[in-house]
Amino acid sequence: MSVSDIDLMKAWKQVLTLSKLQAGQTVTVLTSADTHPQTLRCAIAAASDMGALVNRLDLPPVNAEKALSRDSLAYLGTTPLTGNHAAIAALKASDLVLDLMTLLFSPEQHEILSAGTKILLAVEPPEVLCRLVPTEGDRVRVSAASQRIEAAREMHVTSAAGTDLRCALGEFPAIREYGYVDEPGRWDHWPSGFVLTWPNEGQSNGVVVLDRGDILLPMKDYVTEPIRLDIREGYVRAIEGGLQADLLKEYMATFEDPEAYAVSHIGWGLQPRAQWSMLGHYNKETHIGMDARAFEGNFLWSMGPNNEAGGSRTTACHIDIPMRRCSVALDGTPTVIDGVVQDDIGLAYAAARKGLL
Repeated sequence: MSVSDIDLMKAWKQVLTLSKLQAGQTVTVLTSADTHPQTLRCAIAAASDMGALVNRLDLPPVNAEKALSRDSLAYLGTTPLTGNHAAIAALKASDLVLDLMTLLFSPEQHEILSAGTKILLAVEPPEVLCRLVPTEGDRVRVSAASQRIEAAREMHVTSAAGTDLRCALGEFPAIREYGYVDEPGRWDHWPSGFVLTWPNEGQSNGVVVLDRGDILLPMKDYVTEPIRLDIREGYVRAIEGGLQADLLKEYMATFEDPEAYAVSHIGWGLQPRAQWSMLGHYNKETHIGMDARAFEGNFLWSMGPNNEAGGSRTTACHIDIPMRRCSVALDGTPTVIDGVVQDDIGLAYAAARKGLL
């Protein structure tokens, strides 16, 4: 159901406070044709009420003739900022950019962040934003998980469905997504609540078997029959299964780019308030699937670029795959067992859910 402007403004103020917005700072709200009007007006009102100097930068959409869906992550690379030096200068001069457009996987975003500007992406529906307002506890938990990744040299992922994947670690940093930007030059996404990294180039090997209920993004489809992906030397070499496997192969082939098949980020969900079942309640075009990416205990992995982590691989194709009931180990020590995060919050969450099922 819809939320009131009062509730959404309260949510924005909590996020902006966590992001250390100060009176007199400059906030630029980045918008485009698909920006939600309620999210926009409440963001401007909240930042203004906190004493910020607020600007709006509205840019025309791009890539519609190339993308196969309206999802803002269906075609990456070029953005409305590509070659737009005046717009980039305005964003670099801001203390905080509220991205209501989706500026991701682009050199322009890196350039803006390198100037010390903070960028917060927020494009999910208002009611999702209100349900998944971040907390300081989210930051603490995600940060603890990121420290475990940074100390590890291998991630091993298994499942009863047949997944057995080993990824060497160490070349790329651990990325913390907890929903707000409290440091200069930080990017984050509200809502979120997960940890990830990228495997060493060419050092992911094994098999991933997608089981019933796993999720394909940006298609926003639940898997209904097994899909097997064979991975050798960092690339998916074969995709086998039924109709959904064929659809995935055909979609990826339209990009005509072998880099689309590279193993991209790997990690797990840490957000108990995110819901695996959310996709079953929303029209596909109304959201980008952050519940799926963040829900507690998922194994989230992807295919496509690694330039967000400082790598050189860019491709317009990016496939995110949140999986249920996987086990994740770092250097042999479990961090997730059968979809249960092995920390105090994760174990308590699993115990509470078990009592209801």
